[in-house]
Amino acid sequence: MTDQAVDTDGARLSQDPAEDSGFLGRTRELKELRADIERAGLDTLSGRKAPRARVLLIAGRPGSGRTALAEELAAQVVDAYPDGVLRARLSEPDGTRVPVGRLARDLLTEMDRTAPPGADEDDLTEALRAALADRRVLLLLDAVADAEQVDALLPDTPDCLAVAVAEGPLTGIADVRPCTLGGLDTKSAVELLSRHTGSVRITVDPRAAEQLVELCQAQPAALTLAGGWLAARPQAAVADLAKHLHAEAEEGSALGRVFRLVHASLPGTAARMLRLLSLAPAGLVDPHTASALAGCSVSGARTTLDDFVALGLLRAADSPLPEYEVPGCLHARLARLARKHERPAELQLARARMLERTVRLLQSCRAVTETDSPQAREKLLATPRDLRFPHPRAAADWLRARRPALLAAARLAVADGELDTLARRLMSQLVRAMVAHFGTQAAAPDLYGVHRLVLDVAERRELPREKAAALLNLADLDARTGRTAEALVRYRAALDAGREANDPYATGRAMESVGGAHLELGDYDRAADWFGRALAQRLARDERADAARVYGRIATAHTYAGRYGEAVRSWRAAIAGYRRTGDVAAHARALSELARVQEYAGRPEESLRTCQEAVDWARRAEDDRLQAALHLRLADTLDRLGDPTAAGLQRSAAERMLREDPADACEIRSAESED
Repeated sequence: MTDQAVDTDGARLSQDPAEDSGFLGRTRELKELRADIERAGLDTLSGRKAPRARVLLIAGRPGSGRTALAEELAAQVVDAYPDGVLRARLSEPDGTRVPVGRLARDLLTEMDRTAPPGADEDDLTEALRAALADRRVLLLLDAVADAEQVDALLPDTPDCLAVAVAEGPLTGIADVRPCTLGGLDTKSAVELLSRHTGSVRITVDPRAAEQLVELCQAQPAALTLAGGWLAARPQAAVADLAKHLHAEAEEGSALGRVFRLVHASLPGTAARMLRLLSLAPAGLVDPHTASALAGCSVSGARTTLDDFVALGLLRAADSPLPEYEVPGCLHARLARLARKHERPAELQLARARMLERTVRLLQSCRAVTETDSPQAREKLLATPRDLRFPHPRAAADWLRARRPALLAAARLAVADGELDTLARRLMSQLVRAMVAHFGTQAAAPDLYGVHRLVLDVAERRELPREKAAALLNLADLDARTGRTAEALVRYRAALDAGREANDPYATGRAMESVGGAHLELGDYDRAADWFGRALAQRLARDERADAARVYGRIATAHTYAGRYGEAVRSWRAAIAGYRRTGDVAAHARALSELARVQEYAGRPEESLRTCQEAVDWARRAEDDRLQAALHLRLADTLDRLGDPTAAGLQRSAAERMLREDPADACEIRSAESED
């Protein structure tokens, strides 16, 4: 990375981390904003306590330094807000409005608060306000699209403060006086230039420096690009740049003129890469993204990206990875240039290369967790070195840091309303990687969003097979997070979509899942009925392993309903199925469950014999945990049958098997005591 990174949307200059970063100018604006915090609001003047947080509005065009001013204000007043600063960007780099529900969830995550994966916007904003009710935080809302976003996120407590950054006024938010930004004062603008060029060129020609400031309209972003252009040309005088800009002084904004000059001065390959960065999801770029977009090496891409940072065209992101942000004030300009200079087919190909690279990185990210599998190890070794992760922790760190860009890539992949092969692969690999590293429970909110994307496209395009798959995935997430009633509705909808698509896999899984939801809700008769329907389909298709498993689920429903005779018959059918398919481990577990039901039914001698048979099959399956659990169950049964000596031998056998893993011993004893 370079030792100098410039925020092109403000007047803050971030230099080497060892040095202090300085904020230039805006003394009057900061004084007014701080006074506005203490100003009595309309509610206070009328004798009522303010019901909500005070909102400060910093208004200005992108590139005016509005974000930098908001950050400086936050730094100056943060001590008054002991619970810290929460940040959210309310628009995508291309100006697209970010949904309030996503913003609320991200803020809750930042506070280590959770919300159900399927919660709607109202539930999420209510949860956010509840989380902020007992806190004193400063909420920094950047790139606000409209007043409704701010209103939905605003805490219901006057102890919090919201600083909103927008292009214009926020009509609809009461008691807000905007702080509207123009250019920097001349002294601060000249100092910003000198930080890039060094003081000598400014000192020898102060008039040219002031003329350049005037041509840039003292806008921080334009001055930053001008400074970067001069820094890259040590022999050029400030007057030279002023002449260049003066020649086209009538064309467009100051920022547009400087940007065109900087872009035109880049080598052709670098200029092309810069334009293609407008395709980067969420405006976040890493060397792999740039490499894929431009069709160059990863190392070459990183060098060029660092050069862009030095020129003020990018800024280094606050990330443990080499990652960069496309400034919001440049994104639309880059997109226009890309459409002007690149053919539509070239843009489509660049996007496809980027998404394909993302898929391969996600595959590698997941594969590094599967090194116990010889096939996975072989596949990992065949992966190019640049796409490999050295160990699972590095892969997890990458996945966590790149999460916003990866989720944005998923949205980009289906933005045109299609579900082509590349989009399907991206969705699949993103889900698998998140589950592999974070687990389904922790990743559920993000997984929910991915499956919702697929469902939206499937419904729009009338794709029943994809609709059934998305509904099943969403329902599974609902079921795992305790939203069983919602899961049941989605499973039934998935069944309808599966039937429409004539998809036997989807219909079979949906019927079984409907039964599982009824089982969870305590409706054992309906559960057994739906499991029976699923079983009929499995038997008709000669799916023996699945049929054996469904027999077990039917047995479970009968057991919960107290119909032990029917449960015994179903478990015997399951055992016969596992015997035919040769699944030794499942055979042992089914025998174990049969023994449990026999004991519930008051037939301890039969339970004892079945349990002993289960131990033998568990030994064949090399399942030590199951063997230990069965030995403990045998001990309990023998105690009830009046044979304490034999019971002691069984407990000793269980203890020997679990001595090396005390955690397993506690877990198994706990499960047995609950039974």
